[in-house]
Amino acid sequence: MKHFLLTATFTCCILASAGVSAQDRDVIAGIPVNYDESMAGDWQATLPDLLTLNNGKPVTTARQWYRQRRPEVLRIVEENQYGRWPARKAKVRYEIAEDLGLGGTAVRKQVTLHFGKDADGPRADVLIYLPKDAEAPVPLLLNLSFTPNNLTVADPGIKPGRRWDAAGRRYVEAETPADGPKHGLDSTIRKFLDAGYGFATVCYTDFEPDVNHAAKYGVRGLWLKDGQEEPAGDDEWGAISAWAWGVSNIIDYFEKDDDIDASRIALTGCSRLGKTTLWAGARDSRIAVVIPSCSGEGGAALSRRNYGETVAHLTEGTRFPYQFSRNYAGWAGKVEQMPMDAHFVIALVAPRPLLLSTGSTDNWSDPRGEFLAAVEAGPVYELLGRDDLGTNVMPAAETPIFNTLGYVMHEGGHGVLPQDWDYYLEFLKLYL
Repeated sequence: MKHFLLTATFTCCILASAGVSAQDRDVIAGIPVNYDESMAGDWQATLPDLLTLNNGKPVTTARQWYRQRRPEVLRIVEENQYGRWPARKAKVRYEIAEDLGLGGTAVRKQVTLHFGKDADGPRADVLIYLPKDAEAPVPLLLNLSFTPNNLTVADPGIKPGRRWDAAGRRYVEAETPADGPKHGLDSTIRKFLDAGYGFATVCYTDFEPDVNHAAKYGVRGLWLKDGQEEPAGDDEWGAISAWAWGVSNIIDYFEKDDDIDASRIALTGCSRLGKTTLWAGARDSRIAVVIPSCSGEGGAALSRRNYGETVAHLTEGTRFPYQFSRNYAGWAGKVEQMPMDAHFVIALVAPRPLLLSTGSTDNWSDPRGEFLAAVEAGPVYELLGRDDLGTNVMPAAETPIFNTLGYVMHEGGHGVLPQDWDYYLEFLKLYL
């Protein structure tokens, strides 16, 4: 099995839009929010069983999982949550520049992926750092960032990225502040390089803008017919699938780069990029280690728990329905009838290492709901000969579980804190 190290998030730059401002508010989008554990509901009563086939027969062997049940689970999640993406690959052209970066201490590559036949079609800029004196291909950490590359790393010579201008409905150049990025990842990158890992970053909106009715401006637009503004089918891909599809295309490039060990790759991301990380890991088995952070509702948290954000909050009106298939909004208000829940998505990553990362006070994202989803996915890891969490008791903050199916919760709220990067690196050293 191929292993890939991707990590996805720029620490705290999008917290307000990710839902942090919703913490502890009683009503969001006209929908009540519950933060009382005693009112989370009897979520176990209707939870679908991962190890029972659609025809009611039990799954008792790894062979049955791979050949029968896993395809069923994948299809259920595709149709009802994230949407299916096209089987046909897009035409991709690579534009590559290589030099030294970070003061001459690392090999720096800037790779632009051009999608489709048109010169002005969708494109994504990937910034890659590799240890300067590496004698063999290295594993790589990819950061799905909320900001363009030149605003993520303070390193002269980085190609200016793009940001989405919502008012003008167009991409514009992201200017680098005169004093450099305010919250750069420079020290984090150096830490991974010192440990022998490469580090790469890409702004997720390069693949598609993170707004309603923007499919035609991103990679989903490559498959729209004349006159179409959005995918037609209720089970077709939303923006999260578009971003995850972009990740798979980056992996395609990594496999062509002789300096990168495409047999050792991992992915992490925060908030909506945590959801993207989890779904990309489920869809692409080349990702060896999957580290979603604060993915919450629509990610690793159980939807059947009435706690924090719900499917209704996600899909109400103009909030975030575009991130999912249209079918997903239909489950708002009746989540107990869904044919899947978050444990289905987690199980799709098995048997590869998965570290759920969250925050102790990130109630909106329901850290307990993420832990319980991992408990429910554990039997699949066990069936495939790997470790589950090893406990059904939620650990205290800053007490990581580094089993194949792992969990770590920092003391604090929504976002990636400095110690989280240390946890991620330690996890990678164990499994890559």
